[in-house]
Amino acid sequence: MAVSKVSESIFEQFPGGVFPAACSSRVLLDHVTSKWGVLVLVSLTDGPQRWSELRRRAQGISEKMLAQTLKTLEADGLVDRDQKPVMPPRVDYSLTPLGEELAAVLVPLLRWVGRNSEEIIGATGPALPA
Repeated sequence: MAVSKVSESIFEQFPGGVFPAACSSRVLLDHVTSKWGVLVLVSLTDGPQRWSELRRRAQGISEKMLAQTLKTLEADGLVDRDQKPVMPPRVDYSLTPLGEELAAVLVPLLRWVGRNSEEIIGATGPALPA
């Protein structure tokens, strides 16, 4: 019942469809729900981190993808880049207030994925597209 009630309110909020094709929300949705976007945002919930710390936490991310993801999230106003005027150069990344709000929503999603991934994907292997 709760899911259908949520669905009704979403469709009332977006009568032309959930984020119609021309809606700028689709761009932001793509940024914040990408695999690397989610992992970087949630990694930053522990506080400011340097590039190397983020790369270790988001295992498997390439340098290019980390740079691209951080630039995108910074441009969206979700991540702050703080470059310190020291030698060697030091850059810390942290969540902005908007990023903290978003991460608070993403953490329960990751917990759900962690609890259910083995049952959903582990036993049968990766789901194949239809």
